[in-house]
Formats: sequence, C-alpha cells, structure tokens
Amino acid sequence: MAPDETDLSGTQNGTALMDPPRAAEAEAAERRPATAQAGGQASEKPRPGHDVKKAEFQPLGASAGAGEKPGMDLLLDVTLPVSVELGRTKMTIKEVLATCPGTVIELDRAAGEPVDVLVSGKVIGRGEVVVVEEKFGVRISELMNRGEGIKNV
Repeated sequence: MAPDETDLSGTQNGTALMDPPRAAEAEAAERRPATAQAGGQASEKPRPGHDVKKAEFQPLGASAGAGEKPGMDLLLDVTLPVSVELGRTKMTIKEVLATCPGTVIELDRAAGEPVDVLVSGKVIGRGEVVVVEEKFGVRISELMNRGEGIKNV
C-alpha cells in the first residue's frame, strides 16, 4: 500500500483510523492509572520511558529559608470579617412581611447590655457601643478565653 492509501478496513499504514473524539478518548484512557480489582484503589503503572519516583516533602515545622520565622507570623496579615451583634429575635413570615419604615423590632437584649463581638461568626468577646467621630464603635470589656469562657478585661 502507498503511504497515503487507506484500505477498506479503515487502516492506514497499519494504524487504525478513528474520528477525533474517539482518538482523544483512547489517548486519555492510556494515560489513566490502572485500577486494582480489589478495593478499587489506583495502582501506579509507569509508562515505558518514564522515571516514576515517590514525592518527598519537608516536615511542616521546617523553615523554607534561613531568614524566615516559622509559626503564626505567616498568618498575621490575613483579613477576617469582624461583626458586632446587638441582639436577636424570631419572627414569623407574616410579621416580616408586615414590616415597613417605622416598625420597631424588639431584640432579646436589654438597653445598655454588652453587645457580642464576632470574628468569622464566632463570639470572641463582648463590649459596649460607643460613638467615634460620628461612627459607631465597640469598646471591648470582655474577651473569650479558649478554656475558661469569657474573662473580664
């Protein structure tokens, strides 16, 4: 057969011809690791001509560079959402739909009672509401301690 001739069986130069989607599927199947029959776990089957080695990682405590400080220093610039909760209540859908400008919603806290300070949705302390240059703020009066609960500052 000449180099560019195709016989009736769909082979060209001894290579089976496939449409592009099937060829891509077959190629992807060759690259996938073989799965073991028992347990369904993948077993590595190196392809000929490839050097396969197990990945080795440094322990997490080890410092990557000579001048770097390990530990919490890496996290000190991470931004977290901080919010202040004045109080809570429960309402029916009918009550929510009936709200309009001027509606007063009664909360579960008394006036003057400390507000909760939350970081990423977790209460970390309590404080009193203050006004700073015409904006609201919170003066922290109590902080949470991991083991003891809330402690006074």
